[in-house]
Amino acid sequence: MSSSAHDHPLPPPRVEEVSDGVYAYIQPDGSWWINNTGFLTGRRGVICVDACSTERRTRQFREAVSTVSDRPITTLVNTHHHGDHTFGNWLFPEATIVGHEGVRAQILADGPPTYLAAWSPDVDWGAMELTPPFLTFTDGVTVHSDDLRCEVRHVGMAAHTTNDSYVWIPERRLLFAGDLVFNGGTPFVLMGSVAGAIEALGRLRELEAETIVPGHGGVCGPGVYDRVESYLRFVQETARRGKEAGLSPLDAARETDLGEWGELLDSERIVGNLHRAYAELDGRPLGAPIDLATAVLEMITYNDGRPLSCLA
Repeated sequence: MSSSAHDHPLPPPRVEEVSDGVYAYIQPDGSWWINNTGFLTGRRGVICVDACSTERRTRQFREAVSTVSDRPITTLVNTHHHGDHTFGNWLFPEATIVGHEGVRAQILADGPPTYLAAWSPDVDWGAMELTPPFLTFTDGVTVHSDDLRCEVRHVGMAAHTTNDSYVWIPERRLLFAGDLVFNGGTPFVLMGSVAGAIEALGRLRELEAETIVPGHGGVCGPGVYDRVESYLRFVQETARRGKEAGLSPLDAARETDLGEWGELLDSERIVGNLHRAYAELDGRPLGAPIDLATAVLEMITYNDGRPLSCLA
């Protein structure tokens, strides 16, 4: 049932200059573990937004940066703790790694990953060294690329995770949204909150960004918010119907026609999202811990027993 299976090679990553001196690093196709990053080039150095999941991909990202600027990478901002955005942190030894306090805490609590077998077995993850942010904040911090102000702000609630931040460049109306925004892939809130993710979109709308670099998928405009929110409300309604019918999240997913949402990458995420939505219907606090292992195993079950697709 997964829509992220491929029988052809992925296009290579690409650098897009989204504003003067500001670049998005887009990694097709944006499915499991294939994220976007970005960077800003200044006279004294480079500020990067997120790392990549594998050693090879992170080294490719660094090489792409070096083709644009010969300045050192001084700062690496992590938008949240997930490994596709942080496993490559160790490859930035010269940089100050910045993130929300929850990013550091969750990386340290999770420790070395023991869950990678849930994804395709032939992924070359490369070397990994646990490297959390060492400059942390609670609400936000501001970094500057020369005179360009970049506001790194915690979104204020559990959304994609409990520790999501975005990077807002007001002078350019430009937003690095992290995984608060998926463009062309299925939004995923198992480790965050369905209701909180919808609220977070409202906060992003208030910024009135003109250009958005999502955590996964192509660069886009603010119209992407409506699409993400529509999917999340579909999850809430599916959960409500499933609970009323006495169905488990897995059975509710199996009995639901995904319709237009079935065309999104990694459609099996409906199961994990329903686990989170059920917890919220049960009155659990937004972002409260739930049984992640069961949810992931049931996504695999929904996927006809195949490991989750990963082409990283």
